Amino acid sequence: MKERWKGSVLLAPLPAVLVSCGNGDNKNIFTVAWTGIVCSHPPKTYISVRKERHSYSIIKESGIFVINLPSSTLAKETDFCGVKSGREVDKFAETGLTAEPCFDIDTVAVKECPVSLECKVTDIIPLGSHDMFLADIVSVAVDDEYLVDGKLCLDKCKLFAYSHGEYYELGKKLGSFGYSVMKKSTRKKQAAKAKGKK
Repeated sequence: MKERWKGSVLLAPLPAVLVSCGNGDNKNIFTVAWTGIVCSHPPKTYISVRKERHSYSIIKESGIFVINLPSSTLAKETDFCGVKSGREVDKFAETGLTAEPCFDIDTVAVKECPVSLECKVTDIIPLGSHDMFLADIVSVAVDDEYLVDGKLCLDKCKLFAYSHGEYYELGKKLGSFGYSVMKKSTRKKQAAKAKGKK
């Protein structure tokens, strides 16, 4: 039997990402879980940010930011960047993370993250406690350590998720897109192929 609760933010899990923005002495990293993909073509994403956050004005003025996907080895640094303010500390210096130039926008990405999405803001939508920065993903930087025959192996990146105040490393593979309607023989071939790569 289910119990009725009032509407709340209990959609979980969500990605725990590091968002980088700014340049020079004004660069910053902060942690965001309110993010996702909103369109495939063109590729669009969003982050929702409180107006009082230090990075809010940096992103609003520059119109650019980077969503960096951290591996589970960066869980502590990701948490730190979510609880400390860039007004008070240099989070790159405090965490030991490295700011690296982007390919297509004039800000920084986090070198230690296996994947970075470079984003240009198209709209700012006031929602209440947060404003949503809707953005085009103009390019993606991928660490070649995670490429096999040109294919990105995200499972090897050891990504993690945020769920109701806690962080969890992604674990066991349950299936791949469309496996529920795939022919049995194809499923067996895929399973054998995956087993051979281990």
